Amino acid sequence: MNVVDSSAWLEYFADGPNADAFEKVITDTPRLVVPTIVLLEVFRRILGQRGQKEAADKAVHMRQGILVPLDEGIAMEAARIGQERKLALADSVILATARLYGATLWTQDAHFADIEGVWYFAKRNAPAG
Repeated sequence: MNVVDSSAWLEYFADGPNADAFEKVITDTPRLVVPTIVLLEVFRRILGQRGQKEAADKAVHMRQGILVPLDEGIAMEAARIGQERKLALADSVILATARLYGATLWTQDAHFADIEGVWYFAKRNAPAG
């Protein structure tokens, strides 16, 4: 199972320099776990940058995976992880969801760089030109 965090989804949708690193896990929808907080973050960013239609189109794509709402168990695990790792709320929920599903977390977020079970890809700039 795989969880793709918001930074990786946005990179994929923008066809950024690291998009290829995330394509295989994003398109493997039977094994793709999508925390609702990731859907919120991605939808909100695209809504602000590209408008309602584009945000809704991307949300449809994200919802092809296994959509996981924030429930009591994830919330409590996220609180524990957040305290332990000093992570922001959303990052804590994303990591807790990945752990509860036995999933690998795919990200460009440096907060996750040295955490077991995470595939971290440092952000790269697009080539000039």
